[in-house]
Amino acid sequence: MKQYKYTALNINKEKFTGTFLAEDEKDLATQLAKQNLYLLSCSVYTGKTPSAFFTLGTGKVSIPELSNFCSQFSIMLSAGMTVLDCLEALKEQPFSSLFKGIIQIVYDDVKSGIVMSEALEKHAKVFPDFFRNMVYVGEVSGKLDQVFKSLSDYYEKDAAVKRKTKSALAYPLMLALMTVGIVILMLVFVIPTFRDALSSLEVPLTGLTKVIYGISDFILAYWLYILAGVVLIVSVLVIIGKTEKGRLAYDKFKLKLPVIKGVQYNLIASRFARAFALMLTSGLDIVEALDAVKIVIGNKDAEARFATAAEEIKHGSKLAVAFEKYNLFPQILIQMIAVGERTASLDSILVKTSEFFDEEVDTSINSLTNKIQPIMLIILGALVGTMFIAIYSPMISIMENLV
Repeated sequence: MKQYKYTALNINKEKFTGTFLAEDEKDLATQLAKQNLYLLSCSVYTGKTPSAFFTLGTGKVSIPELSNFCSQFSIMLSAGMTVLDCLEALKEQPFSSLFKGIIQIVYDDVKSGIVMSEALEKHAKVFPDFFRNMVYVGEVSGKLDQVFKSLSDYYEKDAAVKRKTKSALAYPLMLALMTVGIVILMLVFVIPTFRDALSSLEVPLTGLTKVIYGISDFILAYWLYILAGVVLIVSVLVIIGKTEKGRLAYDKFKLKLPVIKGVQYNLIASRFARAFALMLTSGLDIVEALDAVKIVIGNKDAEARFATAAEEIKHGSKLAVAFEKYNLFPQILIQMIAVGERTASLDSILVKTSEFFDEEVDTSINSLTNKIQPIMLIILGALVGTMFIAIYSPMISIMENLV
């Protein structure tokens, strides 16, 4: 038998859509007729995730959309609506076409008798593992409305941290691009003009001037090969970053680079504290929460150490002891976890700690940008100054000889 998605009319000429198991279209029409429904159209129902190609999307549900979805779902569940009624209402909301298509498929699956967490598993490439795990926890614990409310808060705060990070790093990035642009502009357009003028005066080029002019000549002669080389190097680095070993190496480098490792560790601590607290308050025990929370850490090197620490915890080690042994989190978080274990209030302490680390992320990002900005300005000034010296030193020599 095949599962069909159909559109039908009842005796009052009202349209209905749904899914139904039947041998073929003729059998489907017969089965619907027994329910006083007249078949208008049907198609074989696959339940596959719709393609994001024609929606110009990334194939992922955006964090703001997911937060909005969770918030509305929580409100409707708290008002006494069923999961199916919530999905029916949400599929009409102004989400992206990709997300609306997925909600429609999830709605059809739930209507056919599948629980929501199982329906979401079909779209594992779209919905984060953490989200799907938490929906399952909510179904098992009977606290689905609370879980969706907590998920909404979690994704809203996570999106806020990401926005602040991008905003804080925008100015240093702009300075870096401006530095590269000015250097290229001078080497390609300004310096060749001065070189032509000096060649007509038959001024010998020496020292720094000769080096800078040589670099300019090299770029003008081989710019196509240089551009191809840059594109090739960037492409190789991106491809390496998509492999398991490459991502691990990049993430390990992030945690060792003096300039950004503080930001990285604060981000990891903030995500872990917020997600782990959410899981514990939703009804998971510590072992189950440890298995599920790894996905939110966002750093392969830290995830590998976390998995090792989690195994020791499952065999009886204390959380604080295991985390400190593998240098996973800042010392203050480890101390707060130790207090939470002693007082049996780990979930509430982690909620407060996550708020503290949200502020620490802001502080560390601001500190990072305050350090980067003067460095970038010094580099920009040094490069531009060096080029001006190289350009004008022959002219100064000519003026001295005239005197």
